[in-house]
Amino acid sequence: MSFPGDPGWWWAIGGIVLLIAEVIAPGFFLIFVGAAALATGIFTLLFGLGLTAQLVLFALYTTVAVMAGRRFYARPRGANSAPLNDRAAQLVGRRVTVTQAIDADGGRVRLGDGEWSARGGPAAVGAMVVVRRVEGNCLIVDPVVEIASSE
Repeated sequence: MSFPGDPGWWWAIGGIVLLIAEVIAPGFFLIFVGAAALATGIFTLLFGLGLTAQLVLFALYTTVAVMAGRRFYARPRGANSAPLNDRAAQLVGRRVTVTQAIDADGGRVRLGDGEWSARGGPAAVGAMVVVRRVEGNCLIVDPVVEIASSE
């Protein structure tokens, strides 16, 4: 095994450098390219692949790694896509309990360990409502509609 001219070693070293770069400056993309380069290097060392085969294999591995990463690390469906520092937008979709009857003029709901002003569809004390939007410090809510199962 000769190191300086063997492309398999260069692929492996490049892959390791990219994996280290991902650890130093995480962006969660270099890990896929680094893993693909490392795999290409291993296959090149094992099977003595030519340049064209190496490039095709690298492109294939990169594509597969990115697709797998998107599948496992993407935001789950239905997850709140509100920006992290927009706290009001993060409340949309949450279920809260009514503490003071709600109508179009107002009411109160319990959210976490505090109470918020709320307006919206009529709801009695103890009912569950869902936050539809936030206007200032008032939650606009709708009653939770439960769908009965047919058993």
